[in-house]
Amino acid sequence: MSAFAAGMILLLFLPFLLSLLGKAATPKMLCLVASLVAAMLAVKFYLAVVPWIAGMTIVATSAWAGCRRRGATLP
Repeated sequence: MSAFAAGMILLLFLPFLLSLLGKAATPKMLCLVASLVAAMLAVKFYLAVVPWIAGMTIVATSAWAGCRRRGATLP
């Protein structure tokens, strides 16, 4: 496997990898599904953009809710 392919896989599964830092199961599953859909649609790179953005939005929302629940403030 070339370095480009490994980097592409890492980039496509970034939402799922970031969701593993949280405790809730629902964002993990949603990000896994979004990452798998992005990987399947990555034959043409521009087709994988929408599921990837959806996964990153889920991760950001989950992180925001976790920070608000813990009482942390974001700069």
